[in-house]
Amino acid sequence: MKVDLVLRNALIARHPGLVDIAIRDGLIAEIGSRISCEAVEEEDLEGAFAFPGFVDSHIHLDKACIMERCSICAGTLEEAVRETAKAKAGFSEDDVYKRASALVEKAIMHGTNRMRTFVEIDPRAGMRSFEAIRRVREDYAFAIDIQICAFAQEGLTHEPETEAMLDEALRSGADLIGGCPYTDTDATEHVRRIFALARKHDVDVDFHLDFSLDPAKTDLPGVIEATRKNGYAGRVTIGHVTNLSALDPAALSTVGKKIAEAGIALTVLPATDLFLMGRQYGSNVPRGIAPANALAALGVKTAIATNNVLNPFTPFGDASLARMANLYANVMQLSRDADIELVFDMVGAKAAAVTGFRHDLAVGQPADIVTLDAANPSEIVRSSAPTLAGWKRGRKTFVRPKARLL
Repeated sequence: MKVDLVLRNALIARHPGLVDIAIRDGLIAEIGSRISCEAVEEEDLEGAFAFPGFVDSHIHLDKACIMERCSICAGTLEEAVRETAKAKAGFSEDDVYKRASALVEKAIMHGTNRMRTFVEIDPRAGMRSFEAIRRVREDYAFAIDIQICAFAQEGLTHEPETEAMLDEALRSGADLIGGCPYTDTDATEHVRRIFALARKHDVDVDFHLDFSLDPAKTDLPGVIEATRKNGYAGRVTIGHVTNLSALDPAALSTVGKKIAEAGIALTVLPATDLFLMGRQYGSNVPRGIAPANALAALGVKTAIATNNVLNPFTPFGDASLARMANLYANVMQLSRDADIELVFDMVGAKAAAVTGFRHDLAVGQPADIVTLDAANPSEIVRSSAPTLAGWKRGRKTFVRPKARLL
């Protein structure tokens, strides 16, 4: 057998011992022990863990890295929305492109090769951010697949121009539509219009939802009903839903089963949710993170993602999903290997299932491979293991050599 590349001595999930991965024409041709073949190139992975790469199911590239343009005093959600709205009025297409590209490069080198990014589209941002992110998607396609979600961050019903602009973005290459009912003066109508646009363009929906610690203040029932009414099971994702963290186990079970039955997926954003929630508490501050592991046990498709980086929503971050998985597992006080491996899947295979990306390390599949300095998924999460190298369709996209003590 003739192949283009053989990666030798890799560790992969659910396979004992070291394996080789043979690649031909950008696809995985064979996986096995000591593959005998004629290869143009070989590389010894020296026991590194290999998998199809991280999937960031919820990130905001357009408003990343703007800390120097904003003030953080109260540290609340309302302040973050307000400060970012002021800043984005001054965004230029080149400015967004530069900041987004820098963050995408960090994500790639941290092992992410699939991503869903929200892009705010409204009278303040215009179409500038959208055009910039379209360029980023094209320019970095050699290393990462990017979905663009046209997003109404600041509401919809009180600004008719926003709806027309979202419609235009969906005609011009946006992959799906995103809504934010809690910022709208009419949340119910907001949800209805988002679904109307989704059906018009036959795209999926991703809502920012229920960003508070009050279980009684919720737009979730309306989203569940709209999902059923529009026949959108399996095509809706909700992000944040931090008020689920305030439910007792029985109430969480009831709500979780409804989410699962409706075919709605959930993405948890640990860094942002930790930073913004519970500001009104003087002691015993709640974490404010929806328990994705408990909801997964109820049948909900779940993922963990980055959300914001270096802006008023999250003044930290580097787009490392290994670090984000570690943060979530730590805050949720998980310790069993089975739970930790589920967390790994929520930035990998399960995140891919939420976003609709393929995520298989298997013969016949694209040779999208990331290696890390670890022996297994549990170790990756527990230690925020560093990446070593990555390939996209069999082409090497980055390298981060293992550190050596001299």
